[in-house]
Amino acid sequence: MKLAAENLSVELGGKKILRDVTYAFREQKRTAIIGPNGAGKSTLLKALCLLNENFTGAVRLDGVDVKTLGRKKLAQVMAILPQEREAPQDTTVRQLAAFGRFPHRKFFSGDSKEDSDAVNWALEVTRLTDFETRQVASLSGGERQRAWLAMTLAQRPQILLLDEPTTYLDIAHQLEVMEIISAVNKNFDMTIIAVLHDINHVRAYADEVIVIKNSGVFACGEPKKILTAETVGKIFDVAADTFTNSGGDSVIVPVAVKR
Repeated sequence: MKLAAENLSVELGGKKILRDVTYAFREQKRTAIIGPNGAGKSTLLKALCLLNENFTGAVRLDGVDVKTLGRKKLAQVMAILPQEREAPQDTTVRQLAAFGRFPHRKFFSGDSKEDSDAVNWALEVTRLTDFETRQVASLSGGERQRAWLAMTLAQRPQILLLDEPTTYLDIAHQLEVMEIISAVNKNFDMTIIAVLHDINHVRAYADEVIVIKNSGVFACGEPKKILTAETVGKIFDVAADTFTNSGGDSVIVPVAVKR
């Protein structure tokens, strides 16, 4: 399904966070959203899925204004993993994943075979099948993040939105999450839109990047062409250098804050 923002503007507390953002997301691709803190990245993500409906302009799904679809119908095709989330203390991994089936359930109906199959698939994809009876609260940070990811995948969305999915994770778990996201995109043609901070993750794992700065789209395009040392310096007001890693790929490293 094709997702697009048209002249999207958001004002919070009397401050214009986003101004006339227009962008058509590439179907079945991995799009990263980056930019300085407070630029409006998470605000954009929440508007796309109606977690925040207080915007002007439009968000369209296959040309249809998402505000006309209703939250449940929208949740059947689009899922979001926000930064802020909380589960009851005794929730197991399987129970958490099953919460993702809510948009597909009929009123007063129990789990169907389709629900069970979707949960099994989500646990398998996130490598949590052996953890399904564990309480979420007992998991490590990386395992817990995968459990929440399993919940969103159990929705079987066509479009998956992720708000800083690797924050607070160590390097190994960051790479694990990024690999899972890429596998879902490649193997199941799922459109991925993720707010990310690590510019080298963007260069390695994204097909497209949108840079949000000064309340709008500062730049967009192929990550390795957009995210050069010079452009990264302009985006984040830093001095940056380019190095070549052991695999022969260029890596951008910020080295100093511009004064």
